[in-house]
Amino acid sequence: MSEIPENLRARLAVLEPEAVEITDDSHRHAGHAGAREGGHYRLRIVSRQFCGRSTLARHRLVYDAVGDLMRNGIHALVIDAKTPDEL
Repeated sequence: MSEIPENLRARLAVLEPEAVEITDDSHRHAGHAGAREGGHYRLRIVSRQFCGRSTLARHRLVYDAVGDLMRNGIHALVIDAKTPDEL
């Protein structure tokens, strides 16, 4: 079993999320060239830190939190970043 979801969840803690859902979609990309470089994940995260920020700014916050996992373990990350008020 991959440690990536647990590492991802731990790194995202800096955003003080109210909810985090991580789905491993790697099996859907078997044979894809990038699949050798890391897994494919879908992230749904809810945080007050996204309030007043554009989608791009929210994604940057997530990428900053995730750091080197994007180069070592994650090939693709689909992000759905919401504020509590947007649910």
